[in-house]
Amino acid sequence: MYPTPQEKAVVDAAEQIMIETMARYDPSHDKYHVQRVRKTALSLAQVMSTKPDLLVIELAALLHDVLDKKYVTPEEAADPYGFFLPFFQKMATEHGVDLVQNGRARTITLVIDNVSWSTEKKLRAQDQWTRWHDECVELHCVQDADRLDAIGAFGIMRCAAYSTVTNRALHTPPDDPDLEHTAIQHFHDKLIHIRDRLKTEPGKKLGDKRHQALLDFLASIEDEYNVALPSQNLNIAP
Repeated sequence: MYPTPQEKAVVDAAEQIMIETMARYDPSHDKYHVQRVRKTALSLAQVMSTKPDLLVIELAALLHDVLDKKYVTPEEAADPYGFFLPFFQKMATEHGVDLVQNGRARTITLVIDNVSWSTEKKLRAQDQWTRWHDECVELHCVQDADRLDAIGAFGIMRCAAYSTVTNRALHTPPDDPDLEHTAIQHFHDKLIHIRDRLKTEPGKKLGDKRHQALLDFLASIEDEYNVALPSQNLNIAP
């Protein structure tokens, strides 16, 4: 039965690393985002027809944003396995869970390194998307969980939060030269396409509802921006 006491100790240690790291990031990528991804990834895994490795999924979900390229240097992000190797070795010594020896450490860091939307887009464009990417259920569970948190109600709030800390306009007139850098354009460039890139069947079911939330939000934005009051209703009292 997962987790064993030893596995629970490893998960707790990974969670502590995550909490300490995410405290340095902004609210769009905080510990609460990671906890939602963790919860969703495990929920997806539990209903998959092919049962994945839950320890791999939970550790990859907890650590997936520690080396997010938006917050660390390219050098730091370049080698997740090397970065996390001391942690894996410590877990073998302290708790007897040797993730290096059994190969799970490599899988965990491969998942971490391949979760992001931009990484998948780049690999596909360069024809470097492999059979492993198509078949690794652990990757799919964490990917879908992370992407589901980028759409729907939480996705809308996270987009606004990241736009604030990067001083990105939320919305501009359609002819404004800054339009391509706005939060609302990010919806059109990425967020509304996420549902079609979800990998798991349960993830796709969740994605349908959250995708509709995005469409409803965009429709409301257009309605509010293009509001036109009838002239007879413009008698506003002082």
